[in-house]
Amino acid sequence: MNLDKILDEAIRLDASDVHLIPGNKPMLRIVRDLVPVEGSKIIKPEDMFEVYDYLVKGNVDKDEVFNTTRKLDMSYEYKDIRLRVNISLADEVPISTLRLIKNELPSYESLGVPDIVRRMTYQPQGLILVTGKTNSGKTTTLNALINYINENQNKKILTLENPVEYKHHSKKSLIVQKEVGQGRDSLTFSDGVKNSLREDCDILVIGEIRDKETMEAAIEMAESGHLVIGTLHTKSCAETIDRMINFYEVRDQASIKYLLSALLKLVVSQRLLKGTDGKLVLVPEVMVVDNIVAGIIRKEKLSVSEIEDAIQSNLEKGSIGLINSLAELFVKDKITLEQAKSQIEEKNIETLNRTIMQLKIKNVK
Repeated sequence: MNLDKILDEAIRLDASDVHLIPGNKPMLRIVRDLVPVEGSKIIKPEDMFEVYDYLVKGNVDKDEVFNTTRKLDMSYEYKDIRLRVNISLADEVPISTLRLIKNELPSYESLGVPDIVRRMTYQPQGLILVTGKTNSGKTTTLNALINYINENQNKKILTLENPVEYKHHSKKSLIVQKEVGQGRDSLTFSDGVKNSLREDCDILVIGEIRDKETMEAAIEMAESGHLVIGTLHTKSCAETIDRMINFYEVRDQASIKYLLSALLKLVVSQRLLKGTDGKLVLVPEVMVVDNIVAGIIRKEKLSVSEIEDAIQSNLEKGSIGLINSLAELFVKDKITLEQAKSQIEEKNIETLNRTIMQLKIKNVK
C-alpha cells in the first residue's frame, strides 16, 4: 500500500480525513461522505503494520505509549501538510485515522462563528468554552480565535494541545504551543495548566478539558486573573454545564456551581451540517453568562430547560438559541427544513416553525 499516493489523493480532493482499516479500501471523508480512493486495493493486515512503522518511524516513546495504552495520538507532516494521526487496534491489528490540517487557517469571519465570541476574548479573566461533538469544527474555531488574538492583542498566549495541529507564529502577541503526552512537552493537560501559573501567560488555551483534574486547574487559572479558553465534547450549552458539574462528587457540587457562575463568561456549542450548496455550514448555539444564567447554575438542581429558556430570552446580550440558528440558516436557504428539524427534539418543532415564520415576516418588512 502506497500511503504517499493515498495522501496525495486526499489533498487533491480536499478530504478532511483518511481512514485505513483492513478488509476495506482506503476511505476519504469528503464533506461528511465516505469515498473510497479510486484505483486502490483492499487493505491487508500486514499493510497496517507497515503503515504503523512508517508513521511512528521507530520513535521509542510513541511505540511505548501505543503498546501500553493500545492507542496513539500524534502529529505527522507530509509535503508541508500537518496530519493529526490516531492509531488504535481492531482484532489485534493497527487501524488509522488521519485528519488533514489545512495550512491556511480560515479567517474568523469566514467560519460563521458569531461575533460575540470574538468580542469575549477581550475579557481580562474568566472561562470561555468552545464545545461540540467530534468533527464539529471546535479545533478550527479555537485556532481562528487564537489567530485573531495573536493579530489584534498584545498578550502572552500559552496553548496545550494533543497533538499540536495549527502552527502559530508570534505576531502582536507572544505565543507558546505545547504538545501534551508521554515524551512530549507536558505529560498531562492538568500538569500543563498547573505549570502555566508560573509562566506569566495572559491567555491559556486548553485543547481539551476531559477530566476533573484539568477542570480544577482551569478554574484555578481563571480565578487567579487569567483568561482560559478550552474545549469540551458536549452537544449543547446546557449539557456543557451539566458535564462540568458532574466532574465533581455531589458534596462538592454546590461550591463548584458557585465558582462556575462567577468565572464562566461564555459557552459556544457548534454543529456542522452539509449545506444545500454541498459545503459544510456551521450551526452555533451561544450562551452569554449573565446574572440570570449564573443564578440558574447556582441552583441546587440544574435545569436544562431553564438554561435553554434563558439563552432564548437573552438574545439582546449576544446569546443565540439553537432553534434561532437553524431557522435563520433555513430562511437563508443554507440548509433544508428536514435538516433543521433533525437537530431538535419533536416537542420543539412548533417553536422552530414559529421562529421561521417570524424571520420571514421580518425579512419582508
